[in-house]
Amino acid sequence: MALKELVVMKPPVPTLRGRTVLITGAASGIGRATALAAARDGARLVLTDLRAADLDEVVAEIASSGGTVALHRAGDVSDYDWVVSFAREVDEQVGTMDVVMNVAGISAWGTVENLEHRHWRAMVEVNLMGPIHIIESFVPQMVRRGEGGHLVNVSSAAGLLALPWHAAYSASKFGIRGVSEVLRMDLRRHNIGVSVVCPGGVATPLVGTVDIVGIDKNDPKVRKQIDNFHKIAVTPEKAASAIISGVEKNKFIVYTSFDTRFGYWWKRKFALPYEVVMRIANNRFSALARPRA
Repeated sequence: MALKELVVMKPPVPTLRGRTVLITGAASGIGRATALAAARDGARLVLTDLRAADLDEVVAEIASSGGTVALHRAGDVSDYDWVVSFAREVDEQVGTMDVVMNVAGISAWGTVENLEHRHWRAMVEVNLMGPIHIIESFVPQMVRRGEGGHLVNVSSAAGLLALPWHAAYSASKFGIRGVSEVLRMDLRRHNIGVSVVCPGGVATPLVGTVDIVGIDKNDPKVRKQIDNFHKIAVTPEKAASAIISGVEKNKFIVYTSFDTRFGYWWKRKFALPYEVVMRIANNRFSALARPRA
């Protein structure tokens, strides 16, 4: 391999127009916004989500605006057998994907003494094994076809930074970031790009439904912090735009907001001040839990 090829890799998918794109978690939040944006850009879509009715609504919205959904199915990406069956149907009816986007995810926060085994298991099964199931079932076809492509995995700011009470969530999000970094190297020789998306605050339904173990979400102090989060959170549409730009420019880490980009830079450059800031944040989280304790 020439030196230039080791340093520079042209974007395998410089535009989504005319490309076949799989998106998981497409019924709401970032997944929904990305599906709508990709449809506007001329992509041919394959969509899936756990919620059938919401997924049907997204498909209808795309169709009404002139977009193309080649196939959509409701299903659970953490169920390996279902993913294998879904992939077989997609192979037969649609063909090989040009872009695979793992967006589906769930969240639960809490301290180790409050988290239950089911929380740890759910985070890993949905946020880590779910994308792995999709990768196993869709990426090998891209390799065998030999025409390149792109893989997108959604991690989180919690996949880069030691955010308080995020141990179970970070187990999955650090994991998928590691998978992405390795695949970025492994798939390069097949002209398949890899992006890992690390959103900070994004105003999605996940924010309102996140399970914060050990905290009373109705407590006024907690409600105030949630309201403050909404003030700095970006829209799903902004996150979707960053994802699509990341694919078209073949970026590895895709940030949806400046705070995560700055936080990760600060962590790498100033280790001790970073630890102090994280300790302060952890103390503030602990103070929120005291009324319930």
